[in-house]
This record gives sequence, structure tokens and C-alpha cells, in this order.
Amino acid sequence: MWFIFALFSAIFAALTSILAKIGIEGVNSHLATAIRTLVVVFMSWGMVFLTQAQSGISEISSKSWLFLILSGLATGASWLCYYYALQIGEVSKVAPIDKLSIVFTLILAFIFLHEQFTAKSLIGCLLISAGTLFMVL
Repeated sequence: MWFIFALFSAIFAALTSILAKIGIEGVNSHLATAIRTLVVVFMSWGMVFLTQAQSGISEISSKSWLFLILSGLATGASWLCYYYALQIGEVSKVAPIDKLSIVFTLILAFIFLHEQFTAKSLIGCLLISAGTLFMVL
């Protein structure tokens, strides 16, 4: 089941890039990011209330709060950079570079989460990196 949701995530991420590039025309990238973020906030809280998950707020540990806030700051920084890159660059070049996050994620997961970095992971990272370079050069 995780694979289906991951696939939908990739499809929606692709749509995000295309729709954002069209929508950002003539709009300040920071304003566009704020509008997008507002929509995400309403969608997220809508799902919380729809699934009645709001009661879990009081059960969140201090450590989880800290890391969720840090994750939110990283997401915000990523979106601000991404929208500005989309505004001044071609989506066909910005999106592949953005996907280098996969390589960075695997490296950081190895360093901080002590996840395995196998030969398959290394080859995958090299292929993603090579593919990205091939697409943008």
C-alpha cells in the first residue's frame, strides 16, 4: 500500500511543478509560496478534523514537537527556494535538480538514522546524479 501512496505522491509532485510554473507567472515567488502554503494548511487541518486526529495533539512529545517544527522550517525553506528557482528557471531543469533531494536524503539517512547504504543504494544515487546532470546540461 505504501508504494501506491508513494506513486501518487510523485504524480502530485509532478503536477505541483507544472501548475506552479503556470501560476507563478507575474507573481512574486514568495507570495506564490505563501498562497500555496495556505492551501496546504487548510487541506492538512481539514484531514486532521475529517479523521478526528486532533485529540492526538496533547500526546505529542517535546522531542516530536521540536523535530516537526524543524521539518516545517526545512519544508518552508525548500518551497521558497523551489518557487524562486521555478520563477527564474525552466521547470524541466529545476525539477530534476530538486529531485537530487533523494540522493541527499539517502546520505543523511545513513549519517543520522544509521540506515543501510548498500551497493544498490550507491548505484541508485550515482544513476540519479548522472541522470540529473544529463537532463540539465
